[in-house]
Amino acid sequence: MFTISISNTLLFLGTSFEMIALLKLMNVFSKKLKTVYSIMTISNLVAFHLAILFFNTESNRIAIASFGTAMLMLLPVYHLVYRRETSRLRRIMGLFYLFLALALFGRGIVTLFSSYSWSFFNPGYFQTLSFIGLYLVMLIGNTGFILILKEQADEELIRLASYDDLTGALNRRVFFSEAEKCISACLKDEKPISLLLFDIDHFKKINDKYGHDVGDHVLRELSSKIHEYLGKGNYFSRFGGDEFAILLPETDEQQSMKVAREIGKRIEKESLIEWNFSYTLSMGILTTVPTIDTELEMMYIACDKALYEAKRNGRNGVSRGFLHTEGFEDDKLSQM
Repeated sequence: MFTISISNTLLFLGTSFEMIALLKLMNVFSKKLKTVYSIMTISNLVAFHLAILFFNTESNRIAIASFGTAMLMLLPVYHLVYRRETSRLRRIMGLFYLFLALALFGRGIVTLFSSYSWSFFNPGYFQTLSFIGLYLVMLIGNTGFILILKEQADEELIRLASYDDLTGALNRRVFFSEAEKCISACLKDEKPISLLLFDIDHFKKINDKYGHDVGDHVLRELSSKIHEYLGKGNYFSRFGGDEFAILLPETDEQQSMKVAREIGKRIEKESLIEWNFSYTLSMGILTTVPTIDTELEMMYIACDKALYEAKRNGRNGVSRGFLHTEGFEDDKLSQM
């Protein structure tokens, strides 16, 4: 009785800790799930020990242990298999735990309605298969956990190499790489592409007056608002300091001007209440239908000139740049 109690208590606790570890690894473990797992684990222990005290048959013990262990696996299975952003490795691990949970449910159901002994301790085919299965569960589970941990570390390294730490925007290198792909795609489909460059008006004065921590807060707030505004398929990057860029594939002059104006109005309208000031943006826009000679560098140069034209015209505005068909210089700048 003592060894049966201790061994199954360790089974429930070990399975619960393993499932919690998987949920933590996927960054979905919360106080609510902590409560859920505490309740499930305690319920399993209480149910099993009530069976030992009042309904002490092998089939009852096996059924409760099987059902209880399988129930602990369901939440990790859901997050590993059915979450939209899950990776192939995580989905495979989820299917493995799903198969294991279904096997445990099946074992619990069959043992209640069969005279055959499904205990691990009775010699036979089931005992052999069970111990082989337990060995594979430990091997595959531990290996999969390590691989998921490595995958998560790799994803974090990619994120650190691709995004700006302060704002969460793409860094310049990744932005230029994605922009080249977009230019090629728009060239192939003969679609327009728009580039926006902008920075915060008098940002140095904000830093000097309120401190760099407030300046950093402004940059984070600005980036958050733009992330909320932009749709999928558009690219947002921080080039450095308070200079940012937005790439809008398949966006013509009218659409890009609408985007620029809406971003400018949104930023100007939403003041920083804590420090009682607002800030504005100066923007340069370039829209072109790429040709075989179109390069991102020439687009950037023309757009950058448009940005400085907006500054010369009093800031808090938008200027549009144009390209020569034969070179890097912009043809003209018009204040919008």
